[in-house]
Amino acid sequence: MDVVTFGETMVLFTPETTGFMRYAHMYSRKFGGSETNFAIGLARLGHRVGWISRVGDDELGKALLAFIRGEGVDVSRVRLDPDAPTGIYFKEIRSANDVNVYYYRKGSAASRMTSADLDEDYLAQAKYLFVSGITPALSDTCREMTQEAITLAKKHGLTVVFDPNLRKKLWPEEQARETLLALAAQADIVLPGLSEGEFLFGESDPLKLGRRFLDHGAQTVVLKLGEKGAHYFTRETNEYIPGYRVERVVDPVGAGDGFAAGFVSGLLDGLPLADAVRRANAVGAIVTLVNGDVEGLPERADLKRFTEEPNEEVIR
Repeated sequence: MDVVTFGETMVLFTPETTGFMRYAHMYSRKFGGSETNFAIGLARLGHRVGWISRVGDDELGKALLAFIRGEGVDVSRVRLDPDAPTGIYFKEIRSANDVNVYYYRKGSAASRMTSADLDEDYLAQAKYLFVSGITPALSDTCREMTQEAITLAKKHGLTVVFDPNLRKKLWPEEQARETLLALAAQADIVLPGLSEGEFLFGESDPLKLGRRFLDHGAQTVVLKLGEKGAHYFTRETNEYIPGYRVERVVDPVGAGDGFAAGFVSGLLDGLPLADAVRRANAVGAIVTLVNGDVEGLPERADLKRFTEEPNEEVIR
């Protein structure tokens, strides 16, 4: 594998109508999870990605597994759990700028993951380990598993990429802050959003935040600024990379995962840091144009068309 990641993916139900979900009668069924959104994004760009997890030994879990496998992600290290269900969640889209997510994941199969779910030999053959801050929020055993994965990655020389992915609904704020700061200190590359940086350090100035993350232990920091783009920092330099203009945002959920996929893809392709961030901005922007967590993730031809032929509306 080029990249290995781990975490929970759930079944996503989205109302066919906008507005309050209480009035919805028809739903579409899709799948979503930060780590597999990221993995699928990389697979569509031609990279080899493996995902470690558990799903319920139920029809939804089997459907989820078939979908992820069909998207080109290696799922050979995913276990079917006969004693716990596959998690589900609902996405309520009241408007493009008002999206609510409701989780039904307590006691799910993925929340029962432990360090025993990690295959050291499998990890050792990868180049990057992608860690999300969601996984340690799921349970004590998931938190221990996250730490063990980082320990194994460092043992075998993998580059650790950490996206804080703050989910305040999943755990107490103080526990979240303490855990995420500890993980950020061990990562080689950190990909925080501006609001996450403010949550962790109480600082909202991008330049100061970049320095705080570097001083905390990271070698590279890419601060996501939403539609404005991103600002990367290393110990030697920093640069602001503008984002791509999008006429109409359809669904913002999953844009951060697309950003991470675009960035790591750029690194795997040997792009300079600024160009990797530029690719990340493009992938994140493309994702917002389509409803669904992974449906908008581009293939290479789509990415090239978006960045080089932005005015081409019809492909003939």
